[in-house]
Amino acid sequence: MNEYLLLLSVMVAFLITVLASPVFIPFLKRLKFGQSIREEGPKSHMKKTGTPTMGGVMIILSIVIVSLFMMVRYSTDRFSIDMLLLLLVLVGYGVLGFLDDFIKVVLKRNLGLTSKQKLIGQLLIAVIFYLLMLIQGVNTTITLPATSLAVDLSLFYPLLVILMIVGTSNAVNLTDGLDGLVSGIALFAFFAFGLLATIVSSNMEVAIFSFSVVGALLGFLMFNAHPAKVFMGDTGSLALGAALSAVAIILKLEVLLVIIGGVFVIETLSVMIQVVSYKLRGKRVFLMSPIHHHFELKGWSEWRVVTTFWAMGLILAVIGFLLEVWI
Repeated sequence: MNEYLLLLSVMVAFLITVLASPVFIPFLKRLKFGQSIREEGPKSHMKKTGTPTMGGVMIILSIVIVSLFMMVRYSTDRFSIDMLLLLLVLVGYGVLGFLDDFIKVVLKRNLGLTSKQKLIGQLLIAVIFYLLMLIQGVNTTITLPATSLAVDLSLFYPLLVILMIVGTSNAVNLTDGLDGLVSGIALFAFFAFGLLATIVSSNMEVAIFSFSVVGALLGFLMFNAHPAKVFMGDTGSLALGAALSAVAIILKLEVLLVIIGGVFVIETLSVMIQVVSYKLRGKRVFLMSPIHHHFELKGWSEWRVVTTFWAMGLILAVIGFLLEVWI
């Protein structure tokens, strides 16, 4: 029965996204919601100017519809706190990303929300998420993968939760620079956590949510893979990053997120290394950061970079899954 529900979640989310895209993409074009490409980015990306963005709206709507339907129709707990927490983070960060995209494409301010505005919004939603967790009781202990070692963070645990949600959201946002890059990597990460929710935690609400994300991303990839007909924008990337960390937190697999979401970690570290190196030494380590642009400027085709990073994402997702299940 559980396998049927999870497969159904994937299939319905996939169909919703695939069927909605041919309607929604022309709608975005009519509204002239086209992506503005940063002038300092790779010159080959300039041809992408005008490609519709805010495709994350389709992803989020698909996930919300399927998750709520499955929860109400099949779950023993029709008002699952875990599901509502996940949807809160997904929609909250999606709205924040939508505002950022709207400012970029409609108001023609390429940087969107200011860093301060975005951070305040991210922190506010993360704090609300933790307070709602606190109401139902919070386990402040984290466990290291493949060990029996557990550490009680006590008062530091809320800081970890907030840092994870805000940090992962921004990490996925940084990674969203090539056609289909985030869609594929996030798909593998959510699939791994969905399996762990089913096999290890027996948390069907989190599993249904995770597999709904997988289905929505599979459908979105039909239009987002190179050459992309639509971008997810900050609407999608901020929401997916925050939701991924929320899944790991609810499943009490906080540390495992670093492994399963390892590509996002690498992308973020590349930016940090680049900034620190330039400020301290006046030299850049990479031709451009995040690191996927470095490989582009090395002469790799966009498709080669994306598929290589997808492979890395898949390998890390498998490693993370195996560490939790068999070791």
